[in-house]
Amino acid sequence: MNYILFDGSTRNALLPFTYTKPVADLRIGILTIREKWEKYLGLTTTTITEAYLEEKYPMVELEENILINASFCPTESLVSQIQNLSKNEAIFRGDDVIAFYTSNQQEEVDFNDYKQIEFNENVLQIKNTWDIFSLNDKAIAQDFELVTKDRTSQPIPEGVQCTNKENIFIEEGAKLTFATLNASNGPIYIGKNAEVMEGVVVRGALAMCENSVLKLSAKIYGATTLGPYCMVGGEVNNSVLMGYSNKGHDGFLGNSVLGEWCNLGADTNNSNLKNNYTEVKLWDYETGRFAKTGLQFCGLMMGDHSKCGINTMFNTGTVIGVSSNIFGSGFPRNFVPSFSWGGASGFTEYKTNKVFEVADVVMKRRNLNFDAIEQRILAHVFEATKQYRNY
Repeated sequence: MNYILFDGSTRNALLPFTYTKPVADLRIGILTIREKWEKYLGLTTTTITEAYLEEKYPMVELEENILINASFCPTESLVSQIQNLSKNEAIFRGDDVIAFYTSNQQEEVDFNDYKQIEFNENVLQIKNTWDIFSLNDKAIAQDFELVTKDRTSQPIPEGVQCTNKENIFIEEGAKLTFATLNASNGPIYIGKNAEVMEGVVVRGALAMCENSVLKLSAKIYGATTLGPYCMVGGEVNNSVLMGYSNKGHDGFLGNSVLGEWCNLGADTNNSNLKNNYTEVKLWDYETGRFAKTGLQFCGLMMGDHSKCGINTMFNTGTVIGVSSNIFGSGFPRNFVPSFSWGGASGFTEYKTNKVFEVADVVMKRRNLNFDAIEQRILAHVFEATKQYRNY
C-alpha cells in the first residue's frame, strides 16, 4: 500500500510555517508529523501540497493509495484502522477526514459514496499555529514512548543531577556536564550528539533533537522542543524551535514557535502574557485580521529564515513571516509581513537577492546547500506575500 500525506484545510491556519513546507513536515514533540507516521507505518510517505512546493516534496501515486490528513498525529489504534481501510472507505473525526482509500483510476473523490468510519478516540490534531506549543507536552510524551520503546538509554553521566531517571533517555554521542534534569512533570529526551553544557537546569518535558545544544546555565521549562542543530541559551518556556534555529544568548522565549533557520539576537525577549491578562489575538492570514486564540499565554510565531538583532522586544502574540530581518529599539508591530527589513521605526522590503545571500551563508554553516529549489520556493513566497507589505 502507498501512503500519501496531504495538507488539508488547516494549511492556511498554519501560516507562516507552511509557506515553506507541507503540514507533514512541521515538528511537534520530538519528531515531525511525517516522521511519526513513517515510524508507525514502517514505510516512507509522499505528499500532496501546494504546486510550488512539489519540486522539493513530490507525490508518488500508485495503483492503490491511502491519503492521510497530515494535521493529525498518529496513534497505534488510528494507524491500525488506516492500514485496514478498503476501497470506498474513509475515516472521519467529526467533519474532518483523517484518511481515505483511493486508486489512481479515480478521477475525483465523493465521500457521499464512501463508507464513513468515525474515529472517537483521543488524537492530536494541529489546527492552528499555537497548537504546536500548546499540544507539545502531549506530543513529547507520545513520541518519547514511540522512540524509546524496547531501547536502553545511554548512562547518565556522573555529576548530572536527576529526578525521575526512568523518564530520561540519552542517545549515543550526547554530552551532558554538571546539569540538573527534572523529569517529574514530563520526559526528557537528549538526542544523538546533542550537548547540555554546565549549569543547565531543565524541567521536562524536553525534546532535544540531534546535534542541538543547550548553552551554559540555560533555564528550560517544559514543554519545549529543540529541533536538529538548534542552539539555545537564556530562559525558554513551552516553545518549539523546528530546526537549525538559534537563541544562543540570554533573554526570554515563551509559548512560542520558531521555524527553521531563525536567529534571535542577544537579550531578545518576548512577552507571552498581556498586562491586562486578557485573551491573546494573533494575525490570521485567512481573514487578514487579528483573531482570538482562546489563550492567555501566547508569544512569538516566527517563520523560516527570519532573524532579529540584539535587544529586540516582541509584544504578546507577535507573528513574523518568512525571511524578515528585525532590529532597532522599541517594540515592532505584532504582525511583520514576510520579507520585511526594519523595526519599530518602520519597515522596507527585504529584497530576494539579499535574502538569498544570507540563506546561502547560513545553510553552508550546517553543510547544507541553498540550492535552486530553495530559491524558487522563497521567490514564490516573496510574490505571494506582497499584499501584506503595505508599510
